[in-house]
Amino acid sequence: MKSFELRKKNWALFKKFIPYYKNYKGLLALDLFCACFTVLCELALPVIARNITDTGINNPAQLTIVYIAKIAVFYVILRLLDSAANYYMEAGGHIMGTKMETDMRRDLFSHLQTLSFTYYDNTKVGQLMSRITSDLFDIAEFSHHCPEQYLIASLKFIGSFIYLASINIKLTLIMFVPIPLLIVVSSKFKKRMRNSFKNRRHELGEINAQVEDTLLGIRVVKSFANEDVERKKFHKNNQTFFKVKRESYYSMAGFHTTVRLFDGLMYILVVCAGAVFIMKKQIFPADLTAYLLMVSTLLGSIRQIVQFSEQLQNGITGIERFVEIMEVKPEIESEEGLKEAESLEGHVEFKDVSFAYSDEGREILHGINIDIEKGQNVAIVGPSGGGKTTICNLIPRFYQIREGEITIDGTDVREFTLASLRENIGVVQQDVYLFSGTIKENIAYGRQDASDEDIIAAAKKAGAHNFISELENSYDTYVGERGIKLSGGQKQRISIARVFLKNPPVLILDEATSALDNESEKLIQQSLEELSKGRTTLTIAHRLTTIKNADKIIVLTRNGIEEQGTHAELIQKGGLYANMYEMYSV
Repeated sequence: MKSFELRKKNWALFKKFIPYYKNYKGLLALDLFCACFTVLCELALPVIARNITDTGINNPAQLTIVYIAKIAVFYVILRLLDSAANYYMEAGGHIMGTKMETDMRRDLFSHLQTLSFTYYDNTKVGQLMSRITSDLFDIAEFSHHCPEQYLIASLKFIGSFIYLASINIKLTLIMFVPIPLLIVVSSKFKKRMRNSFKNRRHELGEINAQVEDTLLGIRVVKSFANEDVERKKFHKNNQTFFKVKRESYYSMAGFHTTVRLFDGLMYILVVCAGAVFIMKKQIFPADLTAYLLMVSTLLGSIRQIVQFSEQLQNGITGIERFVEIMEVKPEIESEEGLKEAESLEGHVEFKDVSFAYSDEGREILHGINIDIEKGQNVAIVGPSGGGKTTICNLIPRFYQIREGEITIDGTDVREFTLASLRENIGVVQQDVYLFSGTIKENIAYGRQDASDEDIIAAAKKAGAHNFISELENSYDTYVGERGIKLSGGQKQRISIARVFLKNPPVLILDEATSALDNESEKLIQQSLEELSKGRTTLTIAHRLTTIKNADKIIVLTRNGIEEQGTHAELIQKGGLYANMYEMYSV
């Protein structure tokens, strides 16, 4: 029953993988034709050897130099054609597999772009990197070797059986007796191999994730002198990977040993049974020669399948892990029939909005109502964990709300396509992310078709042009991974320039200056004030002095909206905001 379920599962995986052959049907057909030709060449040798032996025994007068030369020339020509076919299988087959790998990597990467923040909140990047690289490479190898090897094995099996049966059916049946038993025994090891290979891939992903985490945080590691801590963490993961890999090799060794044992049994079975048949005059010596050569050919094909078995299990496991990601449905999708968010004015409203990060999790927001007029500057303050950043993430639909609705200009944001909605919203975050590249490329990320003049103009508005001009390569300066070569203030100004270039009607400032020193904060604050002009702005503030001039201040806690009003109104009220401001001012 379990074997049936496994075959059913494998077939379901193959059905999702087979469409990738569609664009390369011609290459696959030629590859399989070449595979058939190589089988023909291998089956020809026992036939030729039998004819020569039979002629030498029964008609020695016909065994002339000319006869032998003709056979030799024929076989050499056959081998040259076989070599050409094998060359195509090695080159063309691998190229076809690489093309399929490229298509699958494209589809996987594109699908990852559609997945919501929720997926990435719960998934390690190292695991994804493992799936998009090593997993797909194994699938590429599997994609052409699998049809080749199974076709070759099937043709050799059927061809040798028919030929040998035509010579002596009894000896043929005796020779093939161990094969069903071989299939049954080896299948148990193959199942163990598949499970161990899947575990091996998972643990490799864990190592990738831990290495990435440690290396990206290497400055924190060194600042706390925690190199030994990281070594111990890595050693633990490394040992787990070793144990899983060791188990896979035990399974593989058992599989190979089983086949090797049956290999020897089949040889001795044919030799002994053939000897008995010769004694009883039921077979000729020439026929036994053909049998021994054909057994060698047949067992050679079985060895090929054995050698391919590891690749097969790797390929199936890779397909399974590929399908797992491709079947993850985006939490938020742009459905057909949605409207384009063009020329939004920026009137944002929350209507009884409730939200939790999982279906069964505690609600972060409950019954939130906020009305932000066009061009209004609204600040949200409050203790950590109240949901300030969550509110920012809900407007561009990075997460799906549980209840209520969020509207822009009176239209529910769920009625807009995701791309057009997010094109109308600019976000400046505390944790600035710069891509590995130049300053120009990072600013241009705000608008891909921007000219050099547009980029420079945006940098000037963000107060970044002066420091950029002083750099050796100016706008072509390489910023390093995550912008490591720039200071926090410089990175923040580049991120602001990026939003200036985007020029959205709605702006979200998520604690954009809280991680900066006083001098940098002052410069950045001036840039943000310039950026906010004429835009609907939602500011998440840590330092309350930076939002004194906001049109409206909302105090958000775990209980919801506690207070709202202008700075002066809230100070006069003497409530939570006034206490917070007094604490900050002291």
